[in-house]
Amino acid sequence: MTTLELPSPRLEEWRWADMQALRAAADAEPRETGIDPADLFLDIEGPRLLFVDGVFEPAHSRPGRVQVTRLVAQTDHPLGQLAEGEGWSLTLGAQEAVTNIQIVHLGSGGESHVPARILLQEDAVASVVETYAGAGWANRLTQIVLGRGARLMRSVRLLQAGGFVSLRDEAEIGEAASLASIFLGAGNMGSRIDGALTLTGKGAFAEMGGALLTSGTQKQEAAVAVRHENVEGTSRQLWRAVAADRSVASLAARVEVARGAQQTDGEQSLRGLLLQRSATVNLKPELEIFADDVKCAHGATVGELDKRALFYLQSRGVTEARAKALLTRAFVADAMARIGEEAVRAAFEADADQWLEGAL
Repeated sequence: MTTLELPSPRLEEWRWADMQALRAAADAEPRETGIDPADLFLDIEGPRLLFVDGVFEPAHSRPGRVQVTRLVAQTDHPLGQLAEGEGWSLTLGAQEAVTNIQIVHLGSGGESHVPARILLQEDAVASVVETYAGAGWANRLTQIVLGRGARLMRSVRLLQAGGFVSLRDEAEIGEAASLASIFLGAGNMGSRIDGALTLTGKGAFAEMGGALLTSGTQKQEAAVAVRHENVEGTSRQLWRAVAADRSVASLAARVEVARGAQQTDGEQSLRGLLLQRSATVNLKPELEIFADDVKCAHGATVGELDKRALFYLQSRGVTEARAKALLTRAFVADAMARIGEEAVRAAFEADADQWLEGAL
């Protein structure tokens, strides 16, 4: 059996990563999930693909323009380079559009690796919804190339009841192109969301953010780097973390502005909410700027629920549990509001509400 080589927590960029949980998930024996795959798809029209333990399942799929094919991982990322073999790809020509593509990943235990590749040519439009459920270690690599004026919306929800999900996103965003990726970690698994976005064209836009919700002894993490290489680029990193019990949520966001990338507009907003003082939220915003005509801002705060707001709601007849749920939902709402499709956004909000019912 090949020994699984994992990044060391002694490396700064992996200091918060829970490699022990990843290894335990990879070694777990498969077992029946009791989940009907049909229940994991949202009730929206569009292509559907199901992967069970990393293997494409045609019986519950209708790929449409999405191709199931073998892909070779072309990356130096230590986890991303493991994701090669059968995966999925989407290639759209100029001004073509395919929306509401659903990719569902269901795991029963052990490790699975699925690569994905998205190539949108000039002014092409696509939207993708990904769902992770079940158990085991789900390791994924998504590589994205957006041509001039192309637009891609990705919405990813992590709902596994256990195990670990590791996601590596690598994107090149061309002139006037737009990429928005929103993540919700509302399951009981460990996770690492890892992004490297490069704005190569003039006026490109990139957004990567979302909400991590943790409880028990769970650990979730997001580590994203956005690099501006051309003028008039805009990036947004808006992340929210809610931690209960003895859990840990960690957010690291980095913006790099290269020489010559003038008139860059970069924003980072990292906020953490502790439901109990035994929980931990780690925040690490970073800016590295080599241009002089830029507008970059970052903010990082960790706190507890506002006691005055709780008192106000209770004085109006709202129970303590309901008041906490309302304030916590409002805390993560701005991250979910970035999702473009109303039906998808409503599903993500329902997932967050279900987590809150169990945590509060």
